[in-house]
Amino acid sequence: MVVQRRGRPHGRGSGTFAVTAVLVGSLVGTAAVTGCGAPEDPKPTSDPTLTVRNAADVLTRAGTAKASTSMEMAAGGTRVTIRGEGGYDFRRRTGRLQVLLPKDPAGSSAHRPITELLAPGALYMKNRGAGVPADKWVRVDTTTLDDGNLVTGGATDPAAAAELLRGARKVTYLGEVELAGVKVSHYRGVTDIAVAARAASPQLRGALAAAAKGFADDAVPFDAYLDGEGRLRKVRHQFSFSNQGRTVAVASTTLLYGFGVPVEVTLPDRRDLYAGKIEA
Repeated sequence: MVVQRRGRPHGRGSGTFAVTAVLVGSLVGTAAVTGCGAPEDPKPTSDPTLTVRNAADVLTRAGTAKASTSMEMAAGGTRVTIRGEGGYDFRRRTGRLQVLLPKDPAGSSAHRPITELLAPGALYMKNRGAGVPADKWVRVDTTTLDDGNLVTGGATDPAAAAELLRGARKVTYLGEVELAGVKVSHYRGVTDIAVAARAASPQLRGALAAAAKGFADDAVPFDAYLDGEGRLRKVRHQFSFSNQGRTVAVASTTLLYGFGVPVEVTLPDRRDLYAGKIEA
């Protein structure tokens, strides 16, 4: 299922994934995409690699979109599922997601949704968990995370998911499929985090550069779906790393729809940030 990347993120200690240890979750492979217009039929170019690499630029021109995210972590026969809903502004590189944590083993969910604000170089979280006051935000510098917040936050930043495709290689066009009533072109390949980091926009370069240094293997398999205007509608990245002796597979999916919707993001004031100890 997952092409593994060996070696855990390294270089800045073992605290990276402790920041949001519960935030790892499930891919929604058949999630509904609503509110989309009906663009032209996909017309793939003769160079699928170039088409996929240009997806981030097309999203920037599109401006804003609604976003649905999902993440699945599998380790030692255990799967954990997290889903997120919100919107993203690809010009400002800011977004807002409501992240839903999985139910506990007893089947009940005592977790409140975590609000995540995404900004260049930073992740803000509210309702982060035990030890954090209800009215406070936790700020994480994504350029210091061993994975650049590709998986730590439980939802890959939509812009980072697209920018990661700038390192695409070995891309194959698999044909046309329908995604929630919209015809899209399906591409499959492998992206190189280090190459993507060098080609990324300035706002995302720091986080992807951190991920390139943190993972032992930069190769990440992906499936990408683009509509007739070249806009990325769905992308699934498959990560794998070793954490405390266990191989952990993570499938992260981002769905984009409702292009052009207003997306308002107001970052917390410094006095609203929590600087105390965070319980895992």
